[in-house]
Amino acid sequence: MTSSTTTASPSQPAPVRPATRTGLLLAVVLGAQFMAVLDASIVNVAIPSMHADLGADGAGLQLILAGYVIAYAVLLVTGARLGDRLGQRTMFVTGLTAFSAASLACGLAWSTEVLIAFRFVQGAGAAMMVPQVMTLIQVTFAGEARGRALSLYAAVISGGAVVGQVFGGLIVSSDVGGTQWRGVFLVNVPIGLLLLALAPRVLPGGSARPGHRLDLRGLALLTPTVLLLVVPLVLGHEEDWPLWGWVMLAASAVLLAAFVAVERRVEASGGAALFPGRVLRARGLVPAAAGQFLVMSTFSASLFTMAIHLQSALGYTALHAGLLFIPMAGCFAVASMTWRRVPMRHHARMIPAGLVLAAASLVAMGVLLRDGRGFGVAALVVFGVMGLGFGAAFSPLMAVALGRVPLVEAADASGFVTTLVQLGNVVGVATFGTLYLTRADDGVRHASAEAIEVTDLAQAGAIVVAACLAWLATRPAPAPAAVPDPV
Repeated sequence: MTSSTTTASPSQPAPVRPATRTGLLLAVVLGAQFMAVLDASIVNVAIPSMHADLGADGAGLQLILAGYVIAYAVLLVTGARLGDRLGQRTMFVTGLTAFSAASLACGLAWSTEVLIAFRFVQGAGAAMMVPQVMTLIQVTFAGEARGRALSLYAAVISGGAVVGQVFGGLIVSSDVGGTQWRGVFLVNVPIGLLLLALAPRVLPGGSARPGHRLDLRGLALLTPTVLLLVVPLVLGHEEDWPLWGWVMLAASAVLLAAFVAVERRVEASGGAALFPGRVLRARGLVPAAAGQFLVMSTFSASLFTMAIHLQSALGYTALHAGLLFIPMAGCFAVASMTWRRVPMRHHARMIPAGLVLAAASLVAMGVLLRDGRGFGVAALVVFGVMGLGFGAAFSPLMAVALGRVPLVEAADASGFVTTLVQLGNVVGVATFGTLYLTRADDGVRHASAEAIEVTDLAQAGAIVVAACLAWLATRPAPAPAAVPDPV
C-alpha cells in the first residue's frame, strides 16, 4: 500500500478546519453511524417482549427485524446521490430527523403493523444520513487525519453491532418506566436531538453540486434490483423458501443486467451514471470494495449465528451472550485504531494477513464448539484473535478503497462502497444464517454446535477469498514503460 491510500488527491485538497471543529464533526457523523448500526441489532433481544405485548406472529416479527434493513439497503445509493446533488449537510440532517422521529414513533407504536411501517421509515432515514458520513470524512480529512477517522469509523461499525446486543439486553431487562421493548427505540430520541442541535453548526455547507444531474433511469432500475435481491434473502428462510422468492432472485439478476446496460449508455452520452466508470476504474477500488463485502458478510453472520447458538442451544441470557462478544469487538477496535503504527512498507501484507488470521480463528472456533461445550476461556481468546484479524484488515482496506478517489467523486465512491458493505450485512446473515439454521435443530445443543462448525468453515472460505481480493487491491501500481531516447 502506498501513501496514496490515505491522502487526498493533490488537485483536490481537503479543506483545513480547526481541530476542535473537525473533532465535533467526526463525533456527530460517527454518532449517527453508531445509531444506524446499533438499530440493526438492538431489536433482536426485544423480540420476545414484542411478541408478548403486541401479539405479533412469526411473519410480523420477521418484518419488524427486516423492514429496517430492507429500506436501508435499498435506498442507500439514492441517499448518496441526493447528498451529492443537494449537499451532504442537508441530506444528513434530513435523514437524522426522519430516523429520530421514526424511532419515537416505533417506541409509541400500538400495533405490529404500525411498528413495521415505522421501521421502514427508520431504515429510509438511515439510508439518507449514512452515505453522507463517509463522504464528509473524505472531504474533511486528509493524510493521517483521514486514516484516523476511517479507523474510528471501522470501530463504530464493529462496536455498534455488539453493543446493540448488550445494550438491548440491558434496556429490556431494566424495563425503565415499564417501557419493556419500547426502550430500544426511545433511546435514539435524546441522542438524535443532541446530534440535530450540533449538526447544522459543525457540518460544512456548500458541498452540493446543483448541475450534477440525478440519474433517474439508473435509480429506477437499481432500487427494484436491490429490493428483489434483499427481500427473499431476508424472508426466505422464515417462509421456507417459497417460489416467489426464487422468482424475485431471478428477476433481480435480469434487472441488474439491464441496469449495467443503461448505465453504460448514460455514461457514453455524457450523463451522470450512478457508478461512473472513472470512479470504478480507480486503482484498487473494486477489489477492495468486494473484499469489504465479504468481510462484512462473515462478520455480521458470525455475530448472528453465534448469538443464536449461545442463547438457544447453550441457554445463555441475551445479556450474557452479548457480553461474550466484548473481546471480539474490543480487539477489532484496538486493531482498527492502531494499524497506522505499523510501518507503511508492511501495510500491503498486513491486510491479507489479518484476513487469514480471521479465517484461521473461525476454523478454530468451529473446532472448539463442535462437541457442544460451553463458551469458555479458550473460545474468548479465539474471539479476541478473530477481532484482531478483522480489525487489521477492515480500516486499511477501506483506506485502499477510497483513498485513491478524487474528492470530487467522493459521494459516488462512498455510495458504492457503503452499499456493498450494507448489502454484505444482509447477504451474510441470509446465506450463512440460513446454512446454520437449516443444519441446527432448534434448542438441540449438539446439532447447533455441529451447525456452527460447518458455518464457520464456510465463512473461513469466504474470508480467504477476501484476502485474495485484498492482495489484488494493494498491489503497487505498475511502473510506467520506459520511453526510448530519440535517435
